[in-house]
Amino acid sequence: MSERANNYRLEMQGICKRFAATVALDNVDFGVGPGEVHALVGENGAGKSTLMKILSGALQPDAGSMTLDGQPYGPKNPLEGRRRGVGMIYQELSIAPHLTVQENILLGVEPVRRSGILDMKRARSRTRAALSTLGHEDIRANAIAGDLSVSEQQVVEIARSLAIGCNVLVFDEPTSSLGQQDIARLFELIHRLKNEGIAIVYISHFLDEIDKVADRVTVLRDGSKAGTETMVKITTEEIIRRMVGRDIDDLYPRSERTRGEPVLEVRDLAGIRKPSSVSLTLHRGEVLGICGLVGAGRTEFLRTIFGLDPIRSGEITMFRFTGPATPLARWDQGAGILSEDRKREGLALNMSVADNLTLSRLRGFGPGPIVIPRHQYHAVNRWIDRFQIRCEHPSQPMLSLSGGNQQKSALARLLQHDVDIMLLDEPTRGVDVAAKAVIYELIDEMACGGNGWPAKAILLISSYLPELLGICDRIAVMHRGMLLPPKLREEVDEELLMSAATGGESAW
Repeated sequence: MSERANNYRLEMQGICKRFAATVALDNVDFGVGPGEVHALVGENGAGKSTLMKILSGALQPDAGSMTLDGQPYGPKNPLEGRRRGVGMIYQELSIAPHLTVQENILLGVEPVRRSGILDMKRARSRTRAALSTLGHEDIRANAIAGDLSVSEQQVVEIARSLAIGCNVLVFDEPTSSLGQQDIARLFELIHRLKNEGIAIVYISHFLDEIDKVADRVTVLRDGSKAGTETMVKITTEEIIRRMVGRDIDDLYPRSERTRGEPVLEVRDLAGIRKPSSVSLTLHRGEVLGICGLVGAGRTEFLRTIFGLDPIRSGEITMFRFTGPATPLARWDQGAGILSEDRKREGLALNMSVADNLTLSRLRGFGPGPIVIPRHQYHAVNRWIDRFQIRCEHPSQPMLSLSGGNQQKSALARLLQHDVDIMLLDEPTRGVDVAAKAVIYELIDEMACGGNGWPAKAILLISSYLPELLGICDRIAVMHRGMLLPPKLREEVDEELLMSAATGGESAW
């Protein structure tokens, strides 16, 4: 779609927002037309979330103006924004799991008779119409929302926006919790919405997704607009350059690695539910990747190794230790885990950066059990510099950091603890391309050794196939709780990995 200002359904002009001394947005223009998918990209902290919060009514701008279908638009709160026609689909879905699909779709806008009683006939009609628009008549209106898959819950959330009459939809990292098949279904859904004339804003850190789904892209950097282009006129490399203000020559660095002795051996491992059968050997100095569909048992496998989930049968040997162990014992044995859910499991968000990096190992910061902050901060500052963690001070609350800096902090804790085996579950989920580049460089460095530490053994789970192919030495596929034997990276491609994830051993 060409740049036609008079054809915008939604237009934002000269938007400014400041938080104390921090300029979050500086004179930003943005617009999206009917039947257009306009991508919004930028590093964590570039201003994307602030701009969308102003659009939704969650924040008020300090300067600038907005129009919706040619009329002045300035919602005082998100409810007013929805009623004016702007729907927000966040990566953290806001489904009420105990309510039915129909109750979720009509929540807050239930049709009632003059007597104040719910009009069930109109309620059913509006629910069916919203689901039908999305091509999902298969989702039952009386189904309990919590019983649906994540992708089906996402459909319900989109249907809720349509039921209230939204004609502008904002998708904020919508694929972060979806597998490849569900992502394909979401793209089909977005294409359907586009054909219905809905204006769509699409926010994602996955630039390959933007290339598939978007008509135009706007790049934000440090609160300012770094350009808007049609997708046919801009390359992925140029988008990255505008996002970070420099060229990233190699997103997936690979230094020469030497595979050492085996440090983790798993034989016929089964959990209470998943995994059902896993055998593998992990060596020092290698990155072994695991892919698979959501629900295949990948996360459960890592949790079982680390002692977070019980073992039903099988054997785990870690260095010279054989048998199950508690998480505390695994830390002592030299293993550390990075959870896919950093907000609920991976980090203590209300505690400081320093505490998060050192909690698993507080020895050495003072006499006996005493922690002297000066000594703690000295150790932490090393990792802040090495991992390029953007924070004002080690005492700053983890909650105030961006998602990418939180993830780098969680990874730094593993090196602060000096583990030899790193169990990484979706290490780049929800982080921007610049933070990914830093994390990939660190993973490569950890596998090779250097900077005072020996080569690490890294077991990495990822739903992003280019990531696995870019940084791993061997890749295995999890299918229905079973792990297919690892293959060398040179022996596989995206098509084979996806075929094995969906078809199992016959495709491998």
